[in-house]
Amino acid sequence: MVSAVVRREPAAAAAEVPGRGTRRFYDAVSAAWMVKILPGEFYVTEKAEELLVTVLGSCVSACIRDPRTGIGGMNHFMLPKGEAGSWGDELQSARYGNFAMEKLINELIKLGCSRSDMEIKVFGGGNVIESNSAIGSQNAEFVLRYLENEGLRCAAQDLGGAFPRRIQYEPST
Repeated sequence: MVSAVVRREPAAAAAEVPGRGTRRFYDAVSAAWMVKILPGEFYVTEKAEELLVTVLGSCVSACIRDPRTGIGGMNHFMLPKGEAGSWGDELQSARYGNFAMEKLINELIKLGCSRSDMEIKVFGGGNVIESNSAIGSQNAEFVLRYLENEGLRCAAQDLGGAFPRRIQYEPST
């Protein structure tokens, strides 16, 4: 089952927070706490010491922060948008870009981030396997169109192509 993740509780030493899907671990090479974001998840942090990481193929991740507060987060969505009734048991699934983007932005706003101050970077959308559907291109087009429609500026992007990506995002900087 795919889950949406938002974590605001104090840092735990455990690798996983039961029932939350969060994978938080200390990486000795980077000398930093990392949180692995899987497909269909999102994560928001107020902790300056956390790095958010994910691996993308055709999926897209938006990395959004408010430089004024240092609060930020990341989502990882698999498909551009879901339609009513197509989410199975989950009425609102972060597997879909339309919900994942709304959820991430709304959680940041709840923590005191300003829409006008948000720094947004988007990654992924690669067509890593041969397919007529080109889902990576659809995801990339969706996220850029979404940001434009919402009046949000994209500060940086690395979308498309034929290769996967590993993203390591430090929301505090």
